[in-house]
Amino acid sequence: MAPPSEVVYAETPVAGLQAECLSYPEVLAQSVAVIAPSTVPAAVLGLIFASAGNGTWLSFLFGMLGLTLVSLNINQFARHSSSSGSLYSYIVTGLGPTVGLVGGCALLFGYMVTGMSTLCGFALAMNNLLASAGLNVPPLLLSTSAVVLVFIFGAGDIRLSSKTMLLLEGAAIAAILALGIVVLRHKGLMIDHAQLSLSGVTPGGVLIGVVLVVFGFSGFESSTSLGDEAKDPLRSIPRSITQSVLLSGGVFIFMAYVVVLGFQDLPIDLATTELPLSVLANHYHLPWLGEFISIGVLLSFFSCTLGSINATGRIIFSLARHNLLPRALGTVHHRTKSPYVAIGFAALLTLLITLSLSLFGVSDYDAQGYFGTLCSFGFLVVYMLISLAAPLYLRKRGKLTKRALLISALSVLFMVIPILGTIGIPGSFMFPPPAYPSNILVWVFAGFMLLSAGWLTVAQKSRAKDIIDVFKEN
Repeated sequence: MAPPSEVVYAETPVAGLQAECLSYPEVLAQSVAVIAPSTVPAAVLGLIFASAGNGTWLSFLFGMLGLTLVSLNINQFARHSSSSGSLYSYIVTGLGPTVGLVGGCALLFGYMVTGMSTLCGFALAMNNLLASAGLNVPPLLLSTSAVVLVFIFGAGDIRLSSKTMLLLEGAAIAAILALGIVVLRHKGLMIDHAQLSLSGVTPGGVLIGVVLVVFGFSGFESSTSLGDEAKDPLRSIPRSITQSVLLSGGVFIFMAYVVVLGFQDLPIDLATTELPLSVLANHYHLPWLGEFISIGVLLSFFSCTLGSINATGRIIFSLARHNLLPRALGTVHHRTKSPYVAIGFAALLTLLITLSLSLFGVSDYDAQGYFGTLCSFGFLVVYMLISLAAPLYLRKRGKLTKRALLISALSVLFMVIPILGTIGIPGSFMFPPPAYPSNILVWVFAGFMLLSAGWLTVAQKSRAKDIIDVFKEN
C-alpha cells in the first residue's frame, strides 16, 4: 500500500483515473477476459451437449445472435457517453434513477460473483495440474496466491493489467484452437451431417442449451467500466462490446462443432465429461497439447478473475467517491492512478466469500457452479433493463426508429429464455424448476437486491443527489 503522501481522494483535482491510456486491443481485452472464451469449451461444453446434442453449435449461434442484439442496445448509449460506471448510468438515462440504481446493484453483484466463480475454477485447474505432477497444495493457499497476484496487477498500472489479460486470454484461445485444427485434420476436414442436419435434436434441448450459453457470454459489456481510461471511448467501447461477442461466439461455435465431431469415435459420453479437451488431446496422442490447454485454461480463469475484480473495483470506486461507501474506497494511487483501495476491497471480499463456502464442505467444483448461476441473475437483470431503456433513450433524443424498436423487442424476447431456464416454471417439461440447492440461489440474489434497496432507502436526504449523480456521471 502506498504511503499517505502518495494517496489522493477522488474529489481532488489530481484524483482522476488514468485518462485515455488504453488502446482498443486493451479495451477489448477487458470484455474478452471476463467472457473467458477458452473456459467454456474446456469446462462447460459437456453440459450444453447434454441438452442440445448435435444442436450444440446452434445453441451457441442463437446465444451469440441474441447477445449481439443486446450489445446493439448498449451501444445506443455507449456512442454518446462514457465513465467508470457507464452501464448503469445508461439505464438511468432511459428508465430513471430508481430503476437505474437497481441495475447498478445487479451489475455490481454480477461482476463480483463472476470473480468468485472463476477463482474457484482457477483453484480446480491448478489442482489438476499439480496432481498430474504428484503434488498436493491446499486450495486455501492456491486461492490466496491467485488473489494476491490479481491485486498486484489490478492495483498497478491499468495498462499492465489490460496487457496481462490480453496475453493470457490470447494464449488460452490459441491453445484450444490448435486442438480444434488437429481434430479437423485427423477427420480429413469431413462435414458432420449429423450436426448440420440436427439429427436427434429437439427445440427444447437447443433452448436449454441457450440458457447455459448466455451464462458463458456474461460480462461481455465489462469494457464499459473503462470509460474514464479508454482512448476515444465513444468509439472504442462500442466496438469492443459487439466484437467481443462476435469473436467469442466464433470460438464457441467452432469448438462446439469440432469437439462433438471428435467425440463421435470415442467410447466416452461427451455429456458426462468434465474435461473434454484433455480427453481429445490424449485420444490423438498429444498429451503435451492437453497439458498446454490445461495451462491455458488456468490462465484464462486467472484473467477472468482479474477482469471481474477490475470492473467490481471501479464500480465500488464510483460509489465511494460520491460518499455512498466509505470514503477510503474512493482513493487512487498517486503514481498508477488506479483505484487500488477499492480493488483491494473487491479482491479481499472475493477471497473471503469463496473460502467461506469451503468451511461448510462445499467443493470448489460445486462452488464454481453456484457462483456461476448467481452471477447470471445480475447480468440477466442488467441486459433486460438496458434493452428496455434503449428505445426510451432514443425517443428522448428524437432518434427512435423502427429498427431500434425491433432490436429492443427481439432482445427482450431473447432474454426471457435464460430467465425462464434459470428460475424454472412449475410443471414445465422444457423449463422445470431447478433442484435443491440451486432452487434457493435466486433467493440469495433477491436478498442482495433487497438489502441494496434498503441501503438506498435509508440514505440521508443530503446524499440523495449524490446517489443519482453517481449513475449519471459522464
